[in-house]
Amino acid sequence: MKISTLGKIAIVLSILIFPMVFFLILSKGKNNYKHLDFFGPKEVNVSGDTAYFTVPDFRLINQNGDTISQKSLEGKIYVANFFFASCPGVCPKMTDEVKQVQDEFKKNNDVLFISHTVDPEHDSLPALKAFAEKHGADLTKWFFVTGNRDSIYNLAIKGYLVPAAEDARAEGGFLHSQDLLLVDKEKRIRGIYDSMEPEEIKRLKDEIKVLLYEYKKKK
Repeated sequence: MKISTLGKIAIVLSILIFPMVFFLILSKGKNNYKHLDFFGPKEVNVSGDTAYFTVPDFRLINQNGDTISQKSLEGKIYVANFFFASCPGVCPKMTDEVKQVQDEFKKNNDVLFISHTVDPEHDSLPALKAFAEKHGADLTKWFFVTGNRDSIYNLAIKGYLVPAAEDARAEGGFLHSQDLLLVDKEKRIRGIYDSMEPEEIKRLKDEIKVLLYEYKKKK
Protein backbone atom coordinates (compact mmCIF):
# COMPACT_ATOMS: atom_id res chain seq x y z
CA MET A 1 0.00 0.00 0.00
CA LYS A 2 1.38 3.39 -1.02
CA ILE A 3 1.55 6.11 1.60
CA SER A 4 0.87 9.65 0.42
CA THR A 5 3.32 12.45 1.00
CA LEU A 6 1.02 13.94 3.64
CA GLY A 7 0.81 10.55 5.34
CA LYS A 8 4.60 10.30 5.44
CA ILE A 9 4.86 13.77 6.95
CA ALA A 10 2.26 12.87 9.59
CA ILE A 11 4.20 9.72 10.56
CA VAL A 12 7.48 11.62 10.83
CA LEU A 13 5.88 14.36 12.93
CA SER A 14 4.28 11.81 15.30
CA ILE A 15 7.66 10.12 15.77
CA LEU A 16 9.30 13.43 16.60
CA ILE A 17 6.54 15.02 18.66
CA PHE A 18 5.44 12.09 20.87
CA PRO A 19 8.76 11.80 22.77
CA MET A 20 8.79 15.56 23.33
CA VAL A 21 5.24 15.56 24.73
CA PHE A 22 6.03 12.55 26.92
CA PHE A 23 9.15 14.28 28.25
CA LEU A 24 7.21 17.44 29.08
CA ILE A 25 4.52 15.50 30.95
CA LEU A 26 7.15 13.55 32.86
CA SER A 27 9.04 16.71 33.73
CA LYS A 28 5.87 18.44 34.88
CA GLY A 29 5.07 15.53 37.13
CA LYS A 30 8.53 15.67 38.70
CA ASN A 31 8.18 19.38 39.38
CA ASN A 32 4.72 18.99 40.88
CA TYR A 33 5.84 16.23 43.23
CA LYS A 34 9.25 17.42 44.28
CA HIS A 35 10.22 16.82 47.89
CA LEU A 36 9.55 19.89 50.06
CA ASP A 37 12.23 21.49 52.20
CA PHE A 38 12.31 21.53 56.00
CA PHE A 39 12.47 24.92 57.74
CA GLY A 40 14.24 25.72 60.99
CA PRO A 41 17.46 24.49 62.60
CA LYS A 42 18.53 20.90 61.96
CA GLU A 43 20.71 18.58 64.02
CA VAL A 44 22.74 15.65 62.72
CA ASN A 45 23.59 12.90 65.22
CA VAL A 46 26.70 10.71 65.25
CA SER A 47 24.95 8.15 63.04
CA GLY A 48 24.37 10.78 60.37
CA ASP A 49 20.58 10.95 60.91
CA THR A 50 19.00 14.39 60.71
CA ALA A 51 16.57 15.63 63.36
CA TYR A 52 14.40 18.39 61.90
CA PHE A 53 12.93 21.33 63.77
CA THR A 54 9.35 20.77 64.96
CA VAL A 55 6.61 23.07 66.23
CA PRO A 56 6.38 22.49 70.01
CA ASP A 57 3.22 21.48 71.81
CA PHE A 58 0.80 24.14 73.01
CA ARG A 59 -2.56 24.43 74.78
CA LEU A 60 -4.88 27.14 73.47
CA ILE A 61 -8.65 27.71 73.39
CA ASN A 62 -10.67 27.89 70.17
CA GLN A 63 -13.75 29.95 69.28
CA ASN A 64 -16.03 27.32 70.86
CA GLY A 65 -14.12 27.15 74.15
CA ASP A 66 -12.46 23.81 73.30
CA THR A 67 -8.82 23.14 74.18
CA ILE A 68 -6.62 22.88 71.09
CA SER A 69 -3.16 21.31 71.25
CA GLN A 70 -0.88 19.40 68.94
CA LYS A 71 -2.95 16.35 69.86
CA SER A 72 -5.94 18.03 68.14
CA LEU A 73 -3.81 18.19 64.97
CA GLU A 74 -2.33 14.71 65.26
CA GLY A 75 -2.04 12.93 61.92
CA LYS A 76 -2.99 16.10 60.01
CA ILE A 77 -1.32 18.53 57.66
CA TYR A 78 -2.16 22.05 58.75
CA VAL A 79 -1.79 25.69 57.77
CA ALA A 80 -1.04 28.18 60.58
CA ASN A 81 -1.10 31.97 60.75
CA PHE A 82 -1.28 34.90 63.19
CA PHE A 83 -3.86 37.70 63.15
CA PHE A 84 -6.19 39.79 65.33
CA ALA A 85 -9.88 40.41 64.80
CA SER A 86 -9.76 44.22 64.90
CA CYS A 87 -6.80 44.38 62.50
CA PRO A 88 -7.35 47.25 60.06
CA GLY A 89 -4.76 46.06 57.54
CA VAL A 90 -3.69 42.65 56.26
CA CYS A 91 -5.72 40.32 58.52
CA PRO A 92 -9.06 40.37 56.63
CA LYS A 93 -7.31 39.77 53.29
CA MET A 94 -5.05 37.11 54.79
CA THR A 95 -8.07 35.32 56.23
CA ASP A 96 -9.88 35.47 52.89
CA GLU A 97 -6.83 33.90 51.23
CA VAL A 98 -6.80 31.10 53.80
CA LYS A 99 -10.50 30.62 53.02
CA GLN A 100 -9.53 29.99 49.37
CA VAL A 101 -7.15 27.26 50.49
CA GLN A 102 -9.77 25.84 52.87
CA ASP A 103 -12.27 25.60 50.02
CA GLU A 104 -9.73 23.79 47.84
CA PHE A 105 -9.38 21.05 50.47
CA LYS A 106 -12.84 21.13 52.07
CA LYS A 107 -13.42 17.43 51.40
CA ASN A 108 -9.99 16.33 52.62
CA ASN A 109 -10.02 15.43 56.30
CA ASP A 110 -6.21 15.37 56.42
CA VAL A 111 -5.93 19.17 56.03
CA LEU A 112 -6.73 21.59 58.87
CA PHE A 113 -6.18 25.29 59.61
CA ILE A 114 -5.30 27.23 62.77
CA SER A 115 -5.28 31.01 63.24
CA HIS A 116 -3.72 32.43 66.43
CA THR A 117 -4.77 35.84 67.74
CA VAL A 118 -1.97 38.20 68.80
CA ASP A 119 -4.51 40.29 70.75
CA PRO A 120 -5.96 37.85 73.31
CA GLU A 121 -6.97 40.70 75.63
CA HIS A 122 -9.63 41.88 73.18
CA ASP A 123 -10.26 38.80 71.03
CA SER A 124 -12.83 37.05 73.20
CA LEU A 125 -14.31 33.73 72.09
CA PRO A 126 -17.43 35.46 70.67
CA ALA A 127 -15.18 37.95 68.81
CA LEU A 128 -13.14 35.10 67.32
CA LYS A 129 -16.27 33.21 66.30
CA ALA A 130 -17.83 36.30 64.72
CA PHE A 131 -14.62 36.98 62.78
CA ALA A 132 -14.44 33.36 61.62
CA GLU A 133 -18.06 33.29 60.48
CA LYS A 134 -17.73 36.64 58.72
CA HIS A 135 -14.93 35.18 56.60
CA GLY A 136 -16.68 31.90 55.81
CA ALA A 137 -14.49 29.62 57.91
CA ASP A 138 -15.53 25.98 58.22
CA LEU A 139 -15.18 25.63 61.99
CA THR A 140 -14.93 21.86 61.76
CA LYS A 141 -11.59 22.33 59.94
CA TRP A 142 -10.37 25.73 61.05
CA PHE A 143 -9.56 26.76 64.64
CA PHE A 144 -9.33 30.40 65.75
CA VAL A 145 -7.37 30.23 69.00
CA THR A 146 -6.52 32.43 71.95
CA GLY A 147 -4.69 32.02 75.24
CA ASN A 148 -1.98 33.59 77.36
CA ARG A 149 -0.41 36.46 75.42
CA ASP A 150 3.20 35.60 76.25
CA SER A 151 2.62 31.94 75.39
CA ILE A 152 1.20 32.89 71.98
CA TYR A 153 4.09 35.26 71.22
CA ASN A 154 6.61 32.64 72.33
CA LEU A 155 4.91 30.05 70.12
CA ALA A 156 5.05 32.42 67.14
CA ILE A 157 8.71 33.32 67.56
CA LYS A 158 10.21 30.05 68.77
CA GLY A 159 7.66 27.59 67.39
CA TYR A 160 6.68 28.98 63.99
CA LEU A 161 9.72 31.24 63.47
CA VAL A 162 7.64 34.36 62.75
CA PRO A 163 7.34 37.67 64.67
CA ALA A 164 4.52 38.57 67.08
CA ALA A 165 4.49 41.46 69.54
CA GLU A 166 2.63 44.52 70.74
CA ASP A 167 4.04 47.49 68.83
CA ALA A 168 2.56 50.97 68.96
CA ARG A 169 4.23 51.75 65.62
CA ALA A 170 2.50 48.86 63.82
CA GLU A 171 -0.92 49.22 62.23
CA GLY A 172 -3.53 48.38 64.87
CA GLY A 173 -0.87 48.25 67.59
CA PHE A 174 0.34 44.71 66.94
CA LEU A 175 3.23 43.36 64.93
CA HIS A 176 2.63 39.97 63.34
CA SER A 177 3.62 38.06 60.22
CA GLN A 178 1.44 37.96 57.11
CA ASP A 179 2.97 34.60 56.22
CA LEU A 180 1.11 31.29 56.15
CA LEU A 181 2.97 28.24 57.40
CA LEU A 182 2.54 24.70 56.13
CA VAL A 183 3.16 22.07 58.82
CA ASP A 184 3.34 18.34 58.13
CA LYS A 185 2.03 15.42 60.18
CA GLU A 186 5.28 15.25 62.14
CA LYS A 187 4.92 18.96 63.11
CA ARG A 188 7.77 20.06 60.81
CA ILE A 189 7.45 23.35 58.91
CA ARG A 190 7.54 22.52 55.20
CA GLY A 191 6.64 25.85 53.59
CA ILE A 192 6.26 29.59 54.24
CA TYR A 193 4.01 31.70 51.98
CA ASP A 194 3.26 35.43 51.74
CA SER A 195 -0.53 35.68 52.03
CA MET A 196 -0.60 38.96 50.08
CA GLU A 197 0.78 37.35 46.90
CA PRO A 198 -1.66 35.35 44.70
CA GLU A 199 1.19 33.24 43.31
CA GLU A 200 2.17 32.29 46.84
CA ILE A 201 -1.38 31.11 47.59
CA LYS A 202 -1.28 29.00 44.44
CA ARG A 203 2.09 27.59 45.54
CA LEU A 204 0.64 26.76 48.96
CA LYS A 205 -2.22 24.82 47.36
CA ASP A 206 0.22 22.96 45.12
CA GLU A 207 2.56 22.10 47.98
CA ILE A 208 -0.26 20.81 50.19
CA LYS A 209 -0.95 18.41 47.31
CA VAL A 210 2.74 17.50 47.27
CA LEU A 211 2.63 16.62 50.97
CA LEU A 212 -0.56 14.61 50.57
CA TYR A 213 1.13 12.71 47.73
CA GLU A 214 4.21 12.06 49.90
CA TYR A 215 2.07 10.50 52.65
CA LYS A 216 0.06 8.52 50.11
CA LYS A 217 3.29 7.00 48.74
CA LYS A 218 4.31 5.94 52.26
CA LYS A 219 1.15 3.83 52.78
